[in-house]
Amino acid sequence: MSYDKELHAAKKAASIAATLCQAFLFLFLLSLLHDGSQALVSFVLERELPTESFSLVAEEDSGDLRKDDAQETLQRITTLINDTLASDGSYTVSSLTNEDVLRAIDSGKSEGGSSGRHWVLDPIDGTKGFIRGDQYAIALALLDEGKVVLGVLACPNLPLTSIGSDTKHSSHNGVGCLFFSQIGSGTYMQPLDGSPPVKVHVTTIENSEEASFFESFEAAHSKHDLSSAIAKKLGIKAPPVRIDSQAKYGALSRGDGAIYLRFLHKGYQYHENIWDHAAGCIVVTEAGGVVTDAGGKPLDFSKGRYLDINTGIIVTNQKLMPALLKAVKESVEEKASSL
Repeated sequence: MSYDKELHAAKKAASIAATLCQAFLFLFLLSLLHDGSQALVSFVLERELPTESFSLVAEEDSGDLRKDDAQETLQRITTLINDTLASDGSYTVSSLTNEDVLRAIDSGKSEGGSSGRHWVLDPIDGTKGFIRGDQYAIALALLDEGKVVLGVLACPNLPLTSIGSDTKHSSHNGVGCLFFSQIGSGTYMQPLDGSPPVKVHVTTIENSEEASFFESFEAAHSKHDLSSAIAKKLGIKAPPVRIDSQAKYGALSRGDGAIYLRFLHKGYQYHENIWDHAAGCIVVTEAGGVVTDAGGKPLDFSKGRYLDINTGIIVTNQKLMPALLKAVKESVEEKASSL
């Protein structure tokens, strides 16, 4: 089955949302941009796919914006959205009202599941990276009968060239990447300015000692000590590349690194939202990579808003996965026995 029109709509939605985030970054009002991004994506998807039933699993809701003391904030969000749509020029519509925006945000209340089609959105993935001016992503995927069938990552601050082992880069080679994948069709990357896309593929490294690995920038988001123990078992010599958001998945899909490790702290957030991984997962797998839980099982996005994960998530290429799984198993067991 082809999802060409859905992919076109998803690329359009993520790109316009990225424009909003970049254009109004100076405001540093994250609540505005989270809600504005979600409302914009919802609006564009429904406008581009008017004949399809619409279900969106997303992070935000309009509860706080409906309070009396939030009306000024709501009006600012509505203005940001209308300004962005006017600047884009794709849609000849009258300005959206506050109620239109609230309705668009609340379209993200779907619970998802294994039946039917559901869009999955993180309107700004990597909030702390966004605040620092580092990596963040607008992450959008489509589930069909519980399977991820397409994914788009708009990464406004990701360099167009490899980030290698250094997360600080000059912008002379350009930044702003759009990764997109459709099941069975591979993964592509193009500049957010709309230049032609190129097909990308994960690294072909087979020797783990030559590999580099990604992990979350924030130590609170992943157990850096466990990742270090795994890297040591694999003989990895390069220091970890720490970046925020699903931009990691995009970078891996084009071969910037070989491994991504994510192990949550139990006391922090001991569940994984599907919007934190759905788009990134298909971007990597369609580029030839493998995404599993810590035990080697594929991620299951059919259970609702959360993944059934109790240890962590690992990502690499097919050649390195057996050795990585062995190192993860041994390291997790050793960590448990030392407690």
